[in-house]
Amino acid sequence: MDFRVLGPLEMLDKGRNVAPTAPKPRQVIALLIMRRNAVVQTNELIDELWEEGPPVSALTTLQTYVYKLRKILVRHGGKGLLHTRPGGYLLEIPNSSIDLHRVEGAATEGQAALEAGNPARARDILTQALYTWQAPALVDVDQGTLLSSYATRLEEFRSRILELRIEADLQLGHHRELVSELKSLVLTHPLHEHLHGSLMIALHRSGRRHEALEAFRVLRRNMIEDLGLEPGEELRQLHQALLGDSPVGPPFEARQTLRPTPAPPGAPVSAPHAEPAPAPADDVAHEPARQETPAPERIPPTTARAAPERHATPAPAPTPTSPVPVPAELPADTPDFTGRADALDEITAHLTPDEPHGNATRVVVIAGMPGVGKTALAVHLAHQLRHRFEDGQLHVELAGSSDAPRDIMDALHEVLHSLGVPRTHIPEGLEERSKLLRSTTASRRLLLVLDDASSLADVRPMLPGGPHCGVILTSRRRLHGLAGAQNVDLQVFACQEGLDLLASLIGRQRLEQESEAADRLVALCGGLPLALRCIGGRLAAMPGLPLARVADQLARSRDVIAELRLGELDVKSGFDAVYGRLSHTDRAAFRLLSMLPVDSFSTPTAAELLGREVPVVERVLQCLVNRYLLQVVHYDHDGMHYAYPSLTRRYARSRLDATLRRPARDGRSARGPHGDRSEHGRCAELDNAVTHSGGHAAVY
Repeated sequence: MDFRVLGPLEMLDKGRNVAPTAPKPRQVIALLIMRRNAVVQTNELIDELWEEGPPVSALTTLQTYVYKLRKILVRHGGKGLLHTRPGGYLLEIPNSSIDLHRVEGAATEGQAALEAGNPARARDILTQALYTWQAPALVDVDQGTLLSSYATRLEEFRSRILELRIEADLQLGHHRELVSELKSLVLTHPLHEHLHGSLMIALHRSGRRHEALEAFRVLRRNMIEDLGLEPGEELRQLHQALLGDSPVGPPFEARQTLRPTPAPPGAPVSAPHAEPAPAPADDVAHEPARQETPAPERIPPTTARAAPERHATPAPAPTPTSPVPVPAELPADTPDFTGRADALDEITAHLTPDEPHGNATRVVVIAGMPGVGKTALAVHLAHQLRHRFEDGQLHVELAGSSDAPRDIMDALHEVLHSLGVPRTHIPEGLEERSKLLRSTTASRRLLLVLDDASSLADVRPMLPGGPHCGVILTSRRRLHGLAGAQNVDLQVFACQEGLDLLASLIGRQRLEQESEAADRLVALCGGLPLALRCIGGRLAAMPGLPLARVADQLARSRDVIAELRLGELDVKSGFDAVYGRLSHTDRAAFRLLSMLPVDSFSTPTAAELLGREVPVVERVLQCLVNRYLLQVVHYDHDGMHYAYPSLTRRYARSRLDATLRRPARDGRSARGPHGDRSEHGRCAELDNAVTHSGGHAAVY
């Protein structure tokens, strides 16, 4: 069997992961693997599993976990690996079967190659060692005190391997290629002198001395503010050399032998290419305490004489970016996503062109009426493109159409932390956080999904700064004004797309058996994907229910919108959210315009009904169009002609009916505070006039 701890915990038998899935058995086997070939005391395992206080049955429960683990090992050819010893348990496995041991050997070999003057070979070996880490060590294992200590030490070991690989790149002359990686690293390690020294040298050799000096200034400020310390003597001498524009040699020429950070007491110390042997406890009795920031390597004083640079053919393997885990925060994709082929092709071509176009971040704005499928399209698209944005995919719910929209400051804090910026180093101001986001993403391939934005003011501070980044933005209103953005007005499904969605929910055979009723359902739902999901979910839950009966019920209903709900899916709540954000005047106009002809109406016709001047009515109509409550259907000598989407008109009529059923307002409600006819008052009077006259029959 093969055991892996550098990332998710895995126990591989012929490539198949057979590790237990329950959290506490995973903790037990993880600790046994990390302390392989040494006895793990029972009390250590109990403390690891139940830090807050073990239950009375802790010992019995632990024995049950060990029994289950032994069964897994025996089933997959590991009989005799897990032993019971006085006071504890021992997992006997060869060092060669664990990925950590192989990485230790590679790291030692890579350092030896570097010291022997072969940076190309060192870079190859160290790069492959780094690629063994798929994620932070034991990332999917609950960690108590002991496992947390192991995971911390392994991450520090990975950081030291990364530093050596960076040194190899510097010796190979890959200065320009290193700049973006080092800039990202110093953002996540703002007090790390070694990384700052490497960045300063890479910038200096790339002809960017002013940026190298600025990197030192930022580090010095951070150290003084956070630690009350000045940078070390070696880094100060490097700074002086840069001020004098002196050439600088390769950094870190005096290196200590690379070893993994000592393990906790009782852990085995494995030597590369050696069979396992229990380590004496004295080997680690005086382990130093872990520092908050990894201890920097010593940077030797620089002189005016430049050390010769070694040039070699770069290794083919790509350079790893940051040790910070790559964020993958997309919500689950819709398994039965249907339609939108044209929109997918159009947006994909914009977000991932064959050739970069300029230095601007690529942005797509997907907007449309409530329930039209904006979020589903954005998430589905993001999943399809995530392989093109290998530095991470982020999802932020802005909730702009809700009663409690997300604070942009909090959203920026969340994004920066997901990108590896420590919480203590995230600035307070909105502008400062926005600048830090642009700096952090300048050299990354990052995809950001901003869901349900309400305005451009919410969007602009959230935009990343790199030309290789992409942003997918959804909104219930038109957000024109983002330069270079692609705007996609998402429409309801055509009949065939609606039928395809229903078929995915209830089965194609059932749909074809009642094809006429299925057509009626799509029409009654106005082609709105959310409405079709409500009806389809109801039909799927009742396999014997005829489609025709559901269609007849919807056709007879006085409030179709209220019928379109299923569990958390609710068409009406989406319309209520948009309606609630309208002004009083726009609400009244939205209700009253539903009295006009279904096919279309012109601006003069709307002005006549509302009793307002055409320019005023045009502004109202444009507001409703921008919120996808009306749509422009054509243009002629009378100007724009408008119409309601099918379900939107039904919603508007239900609002109008509710208004007509209310008692008539007295005359004072139609006037402003000084008795004048306010805008709200005039609309209220019009509502009252409709109430008393029975409506404007002439305009039906």
